[in-house]
Amino acid sequence: MKKSIILMALAAGVVITSCRKIEVDGNGGTNNGGTNPTNPTTGQTITLKGRIDKDTVLRNGNTYILSGLVYMVNNATMKVEAGVTVKGDYTGANVAALIITRGAKLVADGTQDAPIVFTSNSPVPRSGDWGGIVLCGKASVNSTFTGTGGGVGTIQVEGGIDNSFGDGIAGGGATPNDDDSSGVLRYVRIEYAGYAYQPDKEINSLTMAAVGRKTVIDYVQVTYAKDDAFEWFGGTVNCSHLITYKTQDDDFDSDNGFSGRVQFGIAMRDSAIADISRSEAFESDNDPNGSTNAPQTRAVFSNMTIIGPRATLANTGNSLFLGAAQVRRNSGISIFNSIIMGWPAGLIIDARNGRGEELNIMDSTVRFKNNVIAGCGPVSGTDAASYLYIASAANPNLWNSDSVKNHFSNTAFSNFVLTNTSEVKLISPFNYSTPDFIPFGGSNGYQPVLTGASFADPKLAGFKVVTFRGACDAAGINASWWKGWTRFVNS
Repeated sequence: MKKSIILMALAAGVVITSCRKIEVDGNGGTNNGGTNPTNPTTGQTITLKGRIDKDTVLRNGNTYILSGLVYMVNNATMKVEAGVTVKGDYTGANVAALIITRGAKLVADGTQDAPIVFTSNSPVPRSGDWGGIVLCGKASVNSTFTGTGGGVGTIQVEGGIDNSFGDGIAGGGATPNDDDSSGVLRYVRIEYAGYAYQPDKEINSLTMAAVGRKTVIDYVQVTYAKDDAFEWFGGTVNCSHLITYKTQDDDFDSDNGFSGRVQFGIAMRDSAIADISRSEAFESDNDPNGSTNAPQTRAVFSNMTIIGPRATLANTGNSLFLGAAQVRRNSGISIFNSIIMGWPAGLIIDARNGRGEELNIMDSTVRFKNNVIAGCGPVSGTDAASYLYIASAANPNLWNSDSVKNHFSNTAFSNFVLTNTSEVKLISPFNYSTPDFIPFGGSNGYQPVLTGASFADPKLAGFKVVTFRGACDAAGINASWWKGWTRFVNS
């Protein structure tokens, strides 16, 4: 961003009674005739621009517009009250996004009855109307950036958000703070976000770059993500109750040393929407080169319900869908107690680049236990011979590595494969407008996911212990946690 950008600040303090639109500059004045904009009462339309360097409160009853790249800087906190809607402008190439720089915080703490919504300002919203939210923390990352604000243990966040101030740099450098906090996102929806600045350099709906474990990410839904829904670049943040709906590229992407825990997640895909880069629910790399740089990407996921594009084996969907989980480039992620259903392939171990993934499997860095895979057929196309597979019920011959096959089929790991998605017995997992991810109760006969979860593996220390596999139980709070604050729009 050019140095001539107008610095913007919105602070807490005085009252406005006008209903006019307000833009704020960095000197405490405005563009609306000189009214002091601090702490406006309700009924205002307030445009946020540039770099905000003071504590800011977005109040319920006002309308807030993000214009261009908006940065929270100078260790300032943006607090968003429950029920507030923030809209990203969609006009031209001046893409809107909210960037929380190192030391600053976003505290968007909604409730089940009054969620906070970040969405498009377009009257006819579409995927990719605006950029999304970027959190830059001070935790560990396994890369080095040599530009402004960089050094060993830092990363320049992709998407073209960095500027001459180094506002797009994340990571704590040589002395990272893995207990860092970038704030709170709780009962938050992020809609129609994602921007392709360049190929493989996109702004994701929610980017968490070197975000520390004292950050709260809980009850967050991403819908119609243009690129990835959730992407972690390093960091240690723990997340729970995450939902993705009709993502274009990947639902949960982990890179550059992310080592947090993620529990209770739902991904629901549209059979027609996929990305040219090949779409998956999980994509994980240690880094783009598959290096042995430390810390290694070792995120742990448990109790995920991953619903692919294919309700039955006869459905084909978009040819750009790849598989539910692609583990590659020396990633060390693990998946436990989860449901994977309706994908061309269940788990893909890609050993083509960097340190061979077979080694990470054989030394138990990568673990895949107590999972149910249903209705997953083989990947089609010329790349099939390059992959190692498990859970290809329609064509078991695609197991082309005996060591990997024997490892994942070990009875002690309690993974099993069902031929059809219907055998999982979820109520309505493929209904785009009114989905229901809850399993039928055990009274309906054999129910493969209400039992079978295990938390005995040391990698699951700190997770909530439940008996069911997947994101939802059949009854109680563990069944209905995704209801009331979410929105599913079939458009």
